[in-house]
Amino acid sequence: MKNFFVSLLILLAGWGTASQAQAVFPDFSKLNFGCDGNSITAGEQWSKTVVDLLGFATHHNVAVGSATWACHPDTQDYGSQGFAGISGGWQPTEDKAELQMRHNNVAKVHIQKFIAEVENGTYPVPDVFVFSMGTNDRNLGSAAEALKGKTLDEVDVTTMAGGARWAIQTILEKYPKCRVFVCTPIQTGSVEHNEQNMKKIAILRELCQALSVQLIDCYGESGICEKFEEPSSRGRYLRDGLHPDVEGQVLMGRYIAKEIRNNFF
Repeated sequence: MKNFFVSLLILLAGWGTASQAQAVFPDFSKLNFGCDGNSITAGEQWSKTVVDLLGFATHHNVAVGSATWACHPDTQDYGSQGFAGISGGWQPTEDKAELQMRHNNVAKVHIQKFIAEVENGTYPVPDVFVFSMGTNDRNLGSAAEALKGKTLDEVDVTTMAGGARWAIQTILEKYPKCRVFVCTPIQTGSVEHNEQNMKKIAILRELCQALSVQLIDCYGESGICEKFEEPSSRGRYLRDGLHPDVEGQVLMGRYIAKEIRNNFF
């Protein structure tokens, strides 16, 4: 009888290990990838590395340089009457049309655009969605305030905390089968900037816990470190103290891909 139970335990242990292996490594070639962010995410940077490494079927990226989680008081809804468009411009200007487009360069508008492009058939429904924003936010707000109330209509989206809750929860509600991840800002070459990033990370961590989504610690685990970077010129992985060069983009992408693979289920 003792030998029977030993054999049974070995069999169950082996079955559990096999099941876990299957859960950790899904077939990403059958899954669709979406992401949003700012200039560190726009185009084919870390997200291309993620898509290539894991083999996602599609890559739907709505990131725009200079973007923020927080809306502006005059931010327009995507596709609304008179919608001016979205601009990633950052140089000083007094052009009213350009300023309006810059004020539309926020997570809420990006996500409205993402949803519209899925609904019109340009892209499929996402299976994985990654947010990587926060570097440009100034009005942080608080996670506790942003989490008050159950409906998104009650959220003040003019703060980073409110804009982040709106964007993350909207993806969760619109695509309930989608696995959502939120990346923290990376370390920069500036001590002062990193001190601000730590405040932003604390807000994102609280929001992710409340919304039950995975936080990816790019600040502490991506391999990009303030000690090897310069405040405003090229360092080890940042070309200007803020934006990753090609090697930095690949480094970020490899880390984020690992976190998605290991925490997909």
